[in-house]
Amino acid sequence: MTHPLSALALGLALLAGPAFGQDHAASNQIVVGMQLEPPHLDPTAGAAAAIDEVVYANVFEGLTRIGPDGRVGPGLAESWEEAPDGLSWVFHLRPGVTFHDGVAFTAEDVVFSFDRARGEGSVNAQKQLFDGINEVTAIDDATVEIGLDAPKGDLLFNLAWGDAVIVSPATAEANKTHPVGTGPFEFSSWVQGDRIELVRNPDYWGEPAKLDKVTFKFISDPTAAFAAMMAGDVDAFPVFPAPENLAQFQADPRFSVIVGTTEGETILAMNNARPPFDDIRVRRAVAKAIDRRAIVDGAMFGYGTPIGSHFAPHHPAYVDLTGENAYDPEGAKALLAAAGHPDGFQTTLALPPPPYARRGGEIVQAQLRAVGIDAQIVNMEWAQWLEQVFTNKDFGMTIVSHTEPMDIGIYARPDYYFGSHDPVMVALVAGLAGMSDEADRNAVLGAMQERVAEQSAAVFLFQLAKTGVADARLRGLWENAPIQADDMTGVHWQK
Repeated sequence: MTHPLSALALGLALLAGPAFGQDHAASNQIVVGMQLEPPHLDPTAGAAAAIDEVVYANVFEGLTRIGPDGRVGPGLAESWEEAPDGLSWVFHLRPGVTFHDGVAFTAEDVVFSFDRARGEGSVNAQKQLFDGINEVTAIDDATVEIGLDAPKGDLLFNLAWGDAVIVSPATAEANKTHPVGTGPFEFSSWVQGDRIELVRNPDYWGEPAKLDKVTFKFISDPTAAFAAMMAGDVDAFPVFPAPENLAQFQADPRFSVIVGTTEGETILAMNNARPPFDDIRVRRAVAKAIDRRAIVDGAMFGYGTPIGSHFAPHHPAYVDLTGENAYDPEGAKALLAAAGHPDGFQTTLALPPPPYARRGGEIVQAQLRAVGIDAQIVNMEWAQWLEQVFTNKDFGMTIVSHTEPMDIGIYARPDYYFGSHDPVMVALVAGLAGMSDEADRNAVLGAMQERVAEQSAAVFLFQLAKTGVADARLRGLWENAPIQADDMTGVHWQK
């Protein structure tokens, strides 16, 4: 049902005709729409993708960084060397870099950041990125050495994550509400529930940002998002929440529709540590009860790629395992009966706000009901989902898109929210960490995909497409999302 205020906003937008409500190009700024507001702004202390969407590459930087093509390149380190035995790396830092408060960036900040992230009291959501690092040493102000227990072929990639950005000892504790980094934009203000504003950093070490100001505007309601775009109140919505409106935008010359890929494996997660999902027969039954294509078509209007394991189809190591637990309702019923549930069972289905979860959840609920599983939907706001599901593991099933790149290793983590602690995966992850040869790594990644699918650790639904809408005059927005970021560093208005 459309909210009356949303309908009014939509009507006003349509009455506005072809002219935009505001010309942000004239003031060299941009308003970027986001459906979810970040819980805070410290990417080294939270799992929410919305944090990185605002601050990655804009406010904070790491030693390395992931670019729009998914490749790892230099960041705050301009070069590096790996020791012949693979047990240490030396990073050479860029000269003349300062934090937004004017304090000079040095090797000691790298030591502080990594010791903080991997320390005993760390609240870093991806602490495993630093596994195998035994020492971080400042050789001098411009040189850092990282010592390893064993060769770590994915070190440069791991250091490019938002969870591995460099923070200052003087401001780290305040980064949740007032982030201070080294990036091309500085934090300006945060109006809770409405917007976050960044302004151009005039003292940036690299190529300066082309925009003077970026405003991230939070609009959770899809109808309101459509109205805001039509009225020109928002210039770009990198992940537009209503795919059913894309055809209308495509037909309007004022807009560009940008469709690309993401790292977002959308899964129906089951609590493997809690009955009945601790029984592999039940997990396989749930997997066979789900028609992935019906969810992509019904919830995402055809945008998305069905997957059979926790891996991105665009990656060279991808293995198509969609046939591993193919849609088979009768097979699902037989497995449930064999597991002692001939009449099915009751459970909960926790759904965070994004449309892929709310819309997809209704389709999943109906498909599960057809095989005897009564899944009671519990709609949650994002903060509640993070606390109850992700942190406290208090759920039966949930739908969420995992947007971190190359994160199949979560199925080897004993403390992860869905409780799939598989010793085979632990061994595979350990073996992968020591490999640098691409062919060898891809072979192990293939084995990992097959193992996760075989165990039915989750029901793998689809790879989330990146469906964005923008003012047609904008240039420099990312088409694909190899990492969860709305990188504004190269965005500009066409002259």
